[in-house]
Amino acid sequence: MFGFNKIHFILYVENQQSSTVFYEKIFRKKARLNVPGMSEFELADNIVLGLMPNAGIAKILKDKMPTPETGTGIPRCELYLYSDQIDSEYENVKALNIDIISPLQDMNWGDKAFYFADPDGHIIVFAQKINRI
Repeated sequence: MFGFNKIHFILYVENQQSSTVFYEKIFRKKARLNVPGMSEFELADNIVLGLMPNAGIAKILKDKMPTPETGTGIPRCELYLYSDQIDSEYENVKALNIDIISPLQDMNWGDKAFYFADPDGHIIVFAQKINRI
């Protein structure tokens, strides 16, 4: 059977340090790695979210693709994360004075969710399964 034994997502960010602080606040834990060029958060067993500066990936992309900084502030991905304490997550994000794009509400796909964005415009959704469709 084909499969992966670890999932590692990387978001390209304008300012690694300020993005790391942002994610530490919304996840309520420190980055497990925070060195020049990469910060990492272990979200669950075998799932890691990385933050890489735009300049770091630009060195790898060279002239093969546009650099991510041309899209900073434009939604480039949606990070959809499930929590069993969605009300607590919502209160935490509100307490951090982060602009809520879509308030906590029941969605027609069976989740209770809310949407907000990180400093680079990546869309983040915290959700909780409320029923099976």
